[in-house]
Amino acid sequence: MSELEKAMIVITDAFHQYSGKEGNKHKLKKSELKELIELTHFLGEIKDLWTKALEALDSDEDAECDFQEFVAFVVMVTAACHELLEHE
Repeated sequence: MSELEKAMIVITDAFHQYSGKEGNKHKLKKSELKELIELTHFLGEIKDLWTKALEALDSDEDAECDFQEFVAFVVMVTAACHELLEHE
């Protein structure tokens, strides 16, 4: 299995470890999302993006985060971290 495939499995598994604790097993409630997201290393460096990402995350405005919305968030934060790491 390639490193990218392994990373995709980790992201999917992380989502499903937290989704459904409080309701729909295919969506994260705000509290589940907060519990899942542990980006303390990168968070201070990308605070502005973090705020914008959280605002845009719930694209269908149902107060929950489905897997597609979660993956979009992961992509945004990963891109910001990539830029940050390139400049170190």
